Amino acid sequence: MSPSNRAGLTGFLIATFMVVGLTGLFAVYAIPVPLERAMQREAVLDAALLASQAPDGASRLAAMRDSLGDMADAVLTGPGDITERIAKARSGMVAQLELEAQTIALRVRWMMIVVTLCAGGFGAALLGLASNGTRQR
Repeated sequence: MSPSNRAGLTGFLIATFMVVGLTGLFAVYAIPVPLERAMQREAVLDAALLASQAPDGASRLAAMRDSLGDMADAVLTGPGDITERIAKARSGMVAQLELEAQTIALRVRWMMIVVTLCAGGFGAALLGLASNGTRQR
């Protein structure tokens, strides 16, 4: 194999493994998503608790329906007083955070495994083709 051909193939092999780095970069952005979502929900629940303590609490809470999202019915009309409903929504949010974090972590691990194997296999195939090409000459 000529030095220039070897350098080109080595560069290409390095590029295939750079794909793994890009996958890791994706993971850096994907993994914090459940925590960010939970922090946003935590802030909304805190605001709902504060709104409920105001003199016009019922109207303030009703205005927060869109902000509460899928927790709105449980917080606004569920059984118990507002503090109990918010505490229950908070514990449900934490359970959802744990589930989402586990799911994303598993998916990212599988993505890293698959991409690493594909990049390694692609690089090995390229080197195998290159070595077969030099034997035929």
